[in-house]
Amino acid sequence: MKKFDLKQKLKTIDSSIQTLLVLIAVIFVLMAILSPSTFYSWANVRSMIFQLPEVGILAFGVMICMISGGIDLSLVGLANLAGIICSLIILAMGGSPLSIALGIIVGVVIGCLGGLFNGFFISVLQLPPMLVTLCGLQLFSGLGLGITTGPAVTGLPDSFKFIANGSIINSSNGIPVVLFIFIAVLAVVVFVMNNTVFGQQVYFMGSNKEAAKFSGINCHKVTLTTYAFSGILGAIAGIIMTSHFNSAKSDYGSTYTLLSILIVVLGGVHPDGGRGKVLGVTLSVLLLQFITQAFTIMRIDTNWKNFAYGLLLIFALCITLLQPKLQERRRHRETPAGPNAAAPARQSE
Repeated sequence: MKKFDLKQKLKTIDSSIQTLLVLIAVIFVLMAILSPSTFYSWANVRSMIFQLPEVGILAFGVMICMISGGIDLSLVGLANLAGIICSLIILAMGGSPLSIALGIIVGVVIGCLGGLFNGFFISVLQLPPMLVTLCGLQLFSGLGLGITTGPAVTGLPDSFKFIANGSIINSSNGIPVVLFIFIAVLAVVVFVMNNTVFGQQVYFMGSNKEAAKFSGINCHKVTLTTYAFSGILGAIAGIIMTSHFNSAKSDYGSTYTLLSILIVVLGGVHPDGGRGKVLGVTLSVLLLQFITQAFTIMRIDTNWKNFAYGLLLIFALCITLLQPKLQERRRHRETPAGPNAAAPARQSE
């Protein structure tokens, strides 16, 4: 029987994932000391599950764009716009199950079209992704504000509210329905990024766009598909957010843009593209949720939570950007200078 080698297993795990696992373990140990009865209670776990999918699904959208060598800063605005359109359709059709299904479908289509809008300017007109999606954030938020004229869209049926707030097995203390939605989205993202030609093309294009062009990859098509996929994920997050609040407004989740970027970078996705894993981003989502919940339980001022997020972002950037350089230096030190590098050692024997 082959012996289990822990050191060898750790070497095969990405360094950012190792760091995330260590940080999660530290949070678990600290909360086991400070407030075990509250942090490890089922009520606290349910609370985290209800909050996790919104920003988690947004982060997956940002992740895909960043791996491709771009970024999507417009997802929160697009999410709110999708939620507003979905809500208006539901209310216009009387709140029936058919209206909810149609509203969700149209909301997802809006997300796809918004993503294609971003992708067109980035791929066809060759404009910088950061500027295009930043303008997109203002455009989608402004469009949502113009449609609602300011106030939130309210009066949605309880059956729609059930999507993000309902539970199965036990309605008051069971497993949240939104957990299964998050797992389904996670499974699709993992499959697309790891098991499809499109996913491999996204990685290749993010690593070296010129080489990707010469290898026969249609970079325009891949970019359009990437941002369309990101927009769909943003719309799903927006529908969950609308269901969570049981209302739609153009400024919900205003802090999620920076938070999703923090999650993606902390998860090991390189800002220049080409590198990153869905597992790392998923662990990063969990870590940020654990930290948020720990601050809430300990009743620590929210401003300190934002300070902690800033420190984590700097820490993640240092690991992501500096570690490859340190590894390269170490490799140069360990590599012999030339064919005669070993000669002095033979002479001294």
